[in-house]
Amino acid sequence: MVKKYIVRLTTEECALARSVIQRLSGGSQKVRRAQILLQADMEQGPGWTDQLIAAAYHCRSQTVAYVRQRLVERGFTRCLEGDQRSRPTRARLLDGRQEAQVIATRLGAPPAGYANWSLRLLSRKVVELGIVDAVSHETLRQTLKKMP
Repeated sequence: MVKKYIVRLTTEECALARSVIQRLSGGSQKVRRAQILLQADMEQGPGWTDQLIAAAYHCRSQTVAYVRQRLVERGFTRCLEGDQRSRPTRARLLDGRQEAQVIATRLGAPPAGYANWSLRLLSRKVVELGIVDAVSHETLRQTLKKMP
């Protein structure tokens, strides 16, 4: 199969990739991408096939093809660093005042007949007190969970 994206690294890029591998700087994916680029280099490297690289570094040959494609389309730095994944922001279901009231309710004594607050019991009590119109036990779990 004819390769559509050919890897040709400059001397500086080769040196940077080697330093990433030697120092194991960055994550494991960054190190693997550096290894793949060095082995796929047609000018200064051995110019291995995708199947050889995949077998040597325990990945799929499609991964090697994607790394080569990213190098050609996005450049060396973006290929090595990879794409930053954006985490979707979760809409806050309770405001600060409501959270404080939920925590205060949780710290109070449980209803008669119960030894502890369960999340489902707490969610029923919060709705009963009129703090919110409706709330799930999972929302309360996330609210009460210790977050940095």
